[in-house]
Amino acid sequence: MLHTLRHSPWQCDFSTFLTALQPGDAVLLLQDGVIAALEGTRFLEMLQNASISVSVLQDDVEARGLSAQISNSIARVSYTDFVRMTVDHPTQMAW
Repeated sequence: MLHTLRHSPWQCDFSTFLTALQPGDAVLLLQDGVIAALEGTRFLEMLQNASISVSVLQDDVEARGLSAQISNSIARVSYTDFVRMTVDHPTQMAW
């Protein structure tokens, strides 16, 4: 399953989001959700401890001026990559 998180982890029920994740799921952080990929945050640590793949939408990272603060352990993807992810994961959940 592909989970897309568009809200800041400070503005949503992040713990409920995490409980919905299953091993092998993919998470794409977009819009204000990219904040969850900031280096040194508890949100990033929780995502890294899950058995999932995590990506951020590069355009949204750049739009928020966060390129230097996003963890290098998180894949940065384009809109084209986003479309590929939706094809690869026919089941999706938007948060």
